[in-house]
Amino acid sequence: MTSSTGRVRQKERTRRAIVDAARELVESGGEVTMPAVAAHAGVSEATAYRYFPDLVTLLRDAVQDTWPAVEDLLGAELAGVEDVPERVARATRAFCVRTLRQERAVRVLVAASLTGASEGRPAHRFEVIEYALAPVPAGPEREELVHSLAVVISAESLFTLLDLCGLDPEAATASLVGTARRCAARR
Repeated sequence: MTSSTGRVRQKERTRRAIVDAARELVESGGEVTMPAVAAHAGVSEATAYRYFPDLVTLLRDAVQDTWPAVEDLLGAELAGVEDVPERVARATRAFCVRTLRQERAVRVLVAASLTGASEGRPAHRFEVIEYALAPVPAGPEREELVHSLAVVISAESLFTLLDLCGLDPEAATASLVGTARRCAARR
């Protein structure tokens, strides 16, 4: 093995250690900052920044494959359920539970997108909404329902209930579930 190959492998190991550390902090609900990730990975903060220009880029890499495919998230939960308001309610609950599991990372990604520090973020809500609305035929009514539900089934709405309304996670989730159910029932 040449020294060049050894350096490449070391860089890959360092990069993987940083990504793994970020993922572990996200999954444990720990503090998700570049200094915390670097310390957890056993590297300097400067080293972490050499591999990732900012926390958002690192988090995208760390959590991109941790959000389950919509079929894995909702398949069993919605199997055999044809009632659209019930499908939407169950999908909303699953979305909230999953978002709360990665709350700190989701907050970082949302903040970055709101401040323009990031070009975009995953839009998992639309996969969840589309899956829940599978029984609803395509058309203007369905599109309007998707738009309405996008406001309800969202990390921003969940965080508003937690931060501004002072609800605990269970009450915030129940509020969004009820709102989504009522929205779907009006169609």
